[in-house]
Amino acid sequence: MRRAEPADTRLYLGLISGTSVDGIDTALVRFDARSIPELIGARTFGFDPVLREEILSLSQATGAIDLDRVPRLDQRLGVAFAQAARDLLDEHRIGANTVAAIGSHGQTLRHAPVGEAPFTWQLGDPNVIAERTGITTVADFRRRDVAAGGQGAPLMPAFHAAMLSTYEHHQAVLNLGGIANLTLLPREGAVVGFDTGPANGLMDAWMLEHHGQPFDADGQFAASGRVDEALLTTLMDAPYFALPPPKSTGRDLFHLPWLQERLVHRHLASADVQATLLELTARSIAQSLVRHQPDNHRLLVCGGGVHNGTLMRRLASLLPGMAVGSTCQIGIDPDFVEAMGFAWLARQTLNGRAGNLPSVTGARGTRVLGAIHPA
Repeated sequence: MRRAEPADTRLYLGLISGTSVDGIDTALVRFDARSIPELIGARTFGFDPVLREEILSLSQATGAIDLDRVPRLDQRLGVAFAQAARDLLDEHRIGANTVAAIGSHGQTLRHAPVGEAPFTWQLGDPNVIAERTGITTVADFRRRDVAAGGQGAPLMPAFHAAMLSTYEHHQAVLNLGGIANLTLLPREGAVVGFDTGPANGLMDAWMLEHHGQPFDADGQFAASGRVDEALLTTLMDAPYFALPPPKSTGRDLFHLPWLQERLVHRHLASADVQATLLELTARSIAQSLVRHQPDNHRLLVCGGGVHNGTLMRRLASLLPGMAVGSTCQIGIDPDFVEAMGFAWLARQTLNGRAGNLPSVTGARGTRVLGAIHPA
């Protein structure tokens, strides 16, 4: 049994935009004596379409770019994150002086934690956030872990372990964002966590490219198609799926051009491609969970993919004997688990406590993460 987090009556505000680039998730959190933190208020603020297009364009660029585009986007994202924080506080009539800190993940531009010069890069200038909100801002959480030899991701397993400290069985937490990541919480022993591969990212990109829709509502379009096993086999042959943890990935690998390269000379209905992408997500997750924690008792799901009923039902069918359900079962809104996690990480940093788990990221040891930008 893991020890519950100590009480803290102050408020913390978490901010994140994930690989789906569907908006800024905000969460105002209090960490009291309970292991489950109290969500005071939360909301997702959509991006201006022009800003979103610039994020997608730069994050998937493979050729030369105008260098000035990057710092300009960094500043614009800082403004957008700051405005989201202010709007959430105004909505709940809470003054900035009552918030101990903002934990801002930012927006990942590139994530390449292996190789001769490993790095990870998030945008959303925290100086702008601190200046415009008047709240101490903690940001740049991933790079210290990478500097210590780790993947810099996923970071949420440490938070998951803290908030699920009293469960007596093997359990797992699955985040279905643009990328899927698993946290394995054994009854005893080290926590394990890693990215399994694509979640919503490829499905969303396919829908936008071919149908002008940002996502497949409830997975209905995927449900109307048939899985093409030949295409699925080709997709599953990607070397990433065979890698052992620790591992992490992102839009750098699993993007629309990657899919399109594997569709050359295939003549498939659009719905069949969508059905195959959903099966890729479900099967890669299920295989990873069964391989690394076969006696898992409960799978708690969070992130935008929890609203895809077709995907959730497919996961349950691939994992017979496991209780598969949303984190709402334990009183946590599945849409804001990650934002709450970055509020928690800000608190860890201010208190001089580690925010990473070496058993998850592969870092040489625990590290206090992030840089503090005073109000």
